[in-house]
Amino acid sequence: MKRIDLDFADRRKAADEAKKRLLAKVAPALKTDTPEAVARRAEKAALAAERDQRRQERERLKRETAEREKIEAAARAEAEAAAAALAKIAEAEQEAREAAERKAERDRRYAARKARQR
Repeated sequence: MKRIDLDFADRRKAADEAKKRLLAKVAPALKTDTPEAVARRAEKAALAAERDQRRQERERLKRETAEREKIEAAARAEAEAAAAALAKIAEAEQEAREAAERKAERDRRYAARKARQR
């Protein structure tokens, strides 16, 4: 194994050079006014606008669906109330018929009893 003896100044110089090479490598990506960076920002802005437009469309559809469901629920409730009212009326009519039949039967028995007594 080869041992390299570098003093502190040499190691510091090597680290500085490595740092400069790395910085030179990424410096073009850090510049914000290059045509590529401007194009990337424009593309990102266009994508963000499309995303926002799709989000707004989804929200509009959700609102329309919610309103339609609300209207349908109100119509269902109204129909159920009407059906319940009709059922109650039919039940009352049935009860009235049964009461009339009971009264007629009672009157018939009363008339038969009076006829036997004479």
